[in-house]
Order: sequence, then structure tokens, then C-alpha cells
Amino acid sequence: MNRLSSPLLTTLLVTSLTVFGGLPTAMAASAVATAAAPAPAVKADPAKGGTLYENGDPARGLPSCLSCHGAAGNSSIAINPKLSGQFATYTHKQLVDFTTVHRQQPIMTTYAKMLTEQEKKDISAWLATQVHKPGAAKNKETVELGRKIYRGGIAEKGVAACASCHGATANGIPAQYPRLAGQHQDYTTAQLEAFKTGTRANSPQMTVLSQRMSPEEMRAVADYIAGLR
Repeated sequence: MNRLSSPLLTTLLVTSLTVFGGLPTAMAASAVATAAAPAPAVKADPAKGGTLYENGDPARGLPSCLSCHGAAGNSSIAINPKLSGQFATYTHKQLVDFTTVHRQQPIMTTYAKMLTEQEKKDISAWLATQVHKPGAAKNKETVELGRKIYRGGIAEKGVAACASCHGATANGIPAQYPRLAGQHQDYTTAQLEAFKTGTRANSPQMTVLSQRMSPEEMRAVADYIAGLR
């Protein structure tokens, strides 16, 4: 090592200089405090996040997010998720996860890797402020099955009630579980299938639960969730 770069080495140097009269005690204390101080946390800027969401960054080849996720995060494409009103902590985590092996998706992995940590936080904070447009259940024949699974789980298969984590109306729990209410049926079903097959591996709980569900049960609960608000 050819330079002093760690707080420990800085502290040792300051201590040595102080002992041998090379640095006044007050200055030594100040230097140690500066070396030990943690880096300031990144503070989100929703306004910048909104601009980046709506316009992208052509100079970097980063497209507008609304081309896939819609104005204000209210996607009209059934396979692309609605992002409006989602907890900033959850959206940020997903953007980070897309840059890891735990959640690989060709389009989102590419663009998430182009975003800085600051930009991930900015976009997430802006989306959290947007008004969520409700959805609706479509299949009357399975809505009762979906309701039973969401509210009571599937006891014989060891599937817990979705409501136990995501809330009675699927509005989630901040910093813990995402909002699901009003989400597109196709997207929710696709994510359950991804958890089941292991192509999405960023939630151990969802991996276990989805592996115990049939395709019919997934579609039923996804449809029921779409109608919650």
C-alpha cells in the first residue's frame, strides 16, 4: 500500500504526529473525526426523478420510462407493471436488484445499470407521489377462489394468506411489502411464475409460496388483486 486511505491508518498517523509534537492536539482530534465520519446519505430529488422518467436521457441512450410504464407510472400495457403510488423503498430495491443476478430481465437490467444510485432514488421517490389508477377483476368465475387465497391462503398446501403481508386491501406495508392493489393481472401472474421457476430470485418468501401454487390459483389471485383498491 503506497498511500494512507483508511480511517485506521489516518488515525495512527495523527496519533504519531501528536505524540512527537508534529500536530497540535485540537487539529489531531479534528482530523480523526473527519476521517471517521460516514459519507452523507443520498437524498432523493423527486423533481429530477420525474424529469428523467418522462424524458429519459438521449445522450446516454436511456429512453423515457413512460414509453413502457405509462404517464405517471400508470401502465396501460398488461405485461408491464403499474408503478404509480408504489413505495419508494420498494421501487428502489427493484432497480438495484435488476443490476444483480437475483432479478435479470433484458430490458430493465440494461437500463437499471445505466442509472446512478442518485437517479434510482430520484425516480423511485417521484413514482411514490403519483396517483395510482385502479384496476378491475375480470373473471367472475374465479374471483371467489382468488379472494379465498388472498385472504385465507391455501392451508392444505402451506400457502399463507397474501393479506398477511400485503394488507387487507393490498396496499402493502412501507419498507417491507409492496403495494399490489390494482396491478395488471398478466403482470402479477408472470411474476408468480417467475418466482416459481427461479427466473426471479429476489424474495425467498415468494419463491417458496409460488412453488406451492397451481397456474389456476395464480391467475385467480392475480385477478382478485387487480380489483382491490
